[in-house]
Amino acid sequence: MTSPIRILMCAPDHYDVDYVINPWMEGNIHKSSRDRAVEQWQGLYQILKQHAVVDLVTPQKGVPDMVFTANAGLVLGENVVLSRFLHKERQGEEPFFKEWFEQNGYNVYELPKDLPFEGAGDALLDREGRWLWAGYGFRSELDSHPYLAKWLDIEVLSLRLIDDRFYHLDTCFCPLANGYLLYYPGAFDSYSNRLIEMRVASEKRIAIEEADAVNFACNTVNLEQLVVMNKASDGLKARLNAVGFQVIETPLTEFLKAGGAAKCLTLRVTEPVLADVHANVHVESRIISIQGHLLDSGLINRALDLIVDNGGSFQVLNFNLGEQRQSTSAAEVKVSAPSHEVMESIISYLIDLGAVDLPQDERDAKLEAVPKNGVAPDDFYVSTIYPTEVRINGEWIKVQNQRMDGAIAISHTSEGVVAKCKLLRDLETSESVVVDVLGIRTIRKTESREKRNAEEFSFMSAGVSSERRVELVVEQVAWELRKIRDAGGKVVVSAGPVVIHTGGGEHLSRLVREGYVQALLGGNAIAVHDMEQSILGTSLGVDMKRGVAVRGGHRHHLKVINTIRHHGSIKNAVEAGVIKNGIMYECVKNNVPFVLAGSIRDDGPLPDTEMDLIKAQVKYAEQIKGAEMILMLSSMLHSIGVGNMTPAGVKMVCVDINPAVVTKLSDRGSIESVGVVTDVGLFLSLLVQQLDKLTSPYVEKVG
Repeated sequence: MTSPIRILMCAPDHYDVDYVINPWMEGNIHKSSRDRAVEQWQGLYQILKQHAVVDLVTPQKGVPDMVFTANAGLVLGENVVLSRFLHKERQGEEPFFKEWFEQNGYNVYELPKDLPFEGAGDALLDREGRWLWAGYGFRSELDSHPYLAKWLDIEVLSLRLIDDRFYHLDTCFCPLANGYLLYYPGAFDSYSNRLIEMRVASEKRIAIEEADAVNFACNTVNLEQLVVMNKASDGLKARLNAVGFQVIETPLTEFLKAGGAAKCLTLRVTEPVLADVHANVHVESRIISIQGHLLDSGLINRALDLIVDNGGSFQVLNFNLGEQRQSTSAAEVKVSAPSHEVMESIISYLIDLGAVDLPQDERDAKLEAVPKNGVAPDDFYVSTIYPTEVRINGEWIKVQNQRMDGAIAISHTSEGVVAKCKLLRDLETSESVVVDVLGIRTIRKTESREKRNAEEFSFMSAGVSSERRVELVVEQVAWELRKIRDAGGKVVVSAGPVVIHTGGGEHLSRLVREGYVQALLGGNAIAVHDMEQSILGTSLGVDMKRGVAVRGGHRHHLKVINTIRHHGSIKNAVEAGVIKNGIMYECVKNNVPFVLAGSIRDDGPLPDTEMDLIKAQVKYAEQIKGAEMILMLSSMLHSIGVGNMTPAGVKMVCVDINPAVVTKLSDRGSIESVGVVTDVGLFLSLLVQQLDKLTSPYVEKVG
């Protein structure tokens, strides 16, 4: 009886590794044995002939990869979507495969010229015909998937490939009979793995290890209960046998040198159509506009990389390059994502870069009521540090109290609609919250090249400065401090106890005394150890002058806490003459407000320490308002907390010996922030020395 299954193959008459278009080809140019390749291909051909009808397409000179017929196109019923190869080396195959399909009575659909799609190498039907798995990321574009759904009238599930060794879906993914799936999870991103797990029951998923994956165990031809592959481990064969599959191994090592095996060498051309299955595609597309100095600022590269890195695909529709040095550029980009969830994530990142989702111009922001005090609706938009506007009733409204990691609450007042960034705990049921990413835009300054280069903090765009750049950073910070002080501006310092331990206390005290600091934020510890040094000459029980531990010094900080508690407050202790110098002394004497936020590890604590975290956060936020610069000095906890509360436009300098801290702050994305990896005591010492130079009579005299 003739098998109903038909397979298309191409003899390896002209097969060789002539070029490199995937990692497997590297180092294998012209290293494939023609005789062994023919022998191995014949081995596969003879096995398949016993279980299916095998048709042959005539091999052609100049297209050595034509042997991999899986990439000829995608067949379903009488319809075929012809491949559009990404690499020019394989584009010559297209007319030969088109001719074969037309001669054999198929309806041939052709994608737009510049839209890559590589056939059944990147599109695999569920063996029960319920849907089509379609890969993208290396050879096929996500935007091809809606065409597949329309032309083949089937649901398409998009899977993103992230390991370039598995550049085609069929190298790491094989739907099997009876709903089983053989696949390598490491080849896919988290969204794709989640989608696979949602569609295929756990008992039907056969996930393989890397050792089997690199032998192309997933590049398998499945004919009912038979699976034909290059090689499988004993463990994998046992698992397949246990669920009713018979494994046939046939060596295909010569073809592995070009990045293919059993499935790559075959195209199934009899795929049944289920009458009750119809087109459905989850791919979502948006058109975004982005403007500014796109090239010299790297903004367009960041935007396009961001789209791809987060699971999307893009097509640049228009790019208008600024003609003059000061001219800005503008781009319109079509963004595609495999689902609304992924699209929402991508667009939220693009909004942070100042991109505008063009359909927003006709649509308002989506709002949902606050379901319960302190609880936001699902899918609420998370605010950023950048000035934001939301479109309500056809008008763009500026969001107040801009900060990151909040929700945008909308309320109706006698003065009209008000939009505010609010922490989740502060939301009220009388308000609505912006959800999704429609009707939202951030305002990013488009500065001229000259202005960026002349800006004193332009060096900070590098993010994190190493030890060898400390003096440069100090010089710039000193100039900025002097300018802010002389203009009556505001500088906030967030500091940890390391400032005291490293000998930086006297330098920070001087900054407070000389008017360079307008608010101090910290925890219980910095105040305790600052006053311990003032009263007892130690910090953590170590004599600060001699650098040696003092007998009984471990009790010093507790004695200081007790003394301050006796007087009722730090201010009272200063006025009583108990504290005669130091940071807290200078704050009290110079009316510089300070906020001490407590934690579970605090001894005492000091009576001034706010142990209610919520109240401490509110007090921090109040002191940050109006700040032009924030110095973050060796305190991971407080520095990151302050960074999250601070809107864009505030210059921030984070100094810490731990690179992880400064990297965390620079990752906020603000170009006004910098991390300096160095000893904080050294930094403060250099800073006051530089300020001395700036305020010397000579500098004043010559300007």
